[in-house]
Amino acid sequence: QVQLVESGGGLVEAGGSLRLSCAASGRTFSSYAAAWFRQALGKEREFVARVSRSTGLTYYADSVKGRFTISKDNAKQMVYLQINSLKPEDTAVYSCAAREAPYSGSSYHEYDYWGQGTQVTVSS
Repeated sequence: QVQLVESGGGLVEAGGSLRLSCAASGRTFSSYAAAWFRQALGKEREFVARVSRSTGLTYYADSVKGRFTISKDNAKQMVYLQINSLKPEDTAVYSCAAREAPYSGSSYHEYDYWGQGTQVTVSS
């Protein structure tokens, strides 16, 4: 099993940037594909970005493409989400997720391990 802990959220003005981090512990993180999801108040959980377990292959939701960058550092057991050009509609709880597989998809059902989430609030 792997445990995930997110950090890096906060309150930021529109147009600003944040870097979210997800620290993994437990089993070797290089065995896991990872992703970020978000959930705004009153809305369903939404896929944001995913990364393969070792090749660095990434995929993004259309709503964040060009603004968000996901990366994975297996040596440090970390997944990052660099968020630029923040918009008020990016306000949500952001959670990282992992699945013990080379690749994974965009459905939250595919992921077995979740962090507790970190709040991102963007003011207009």
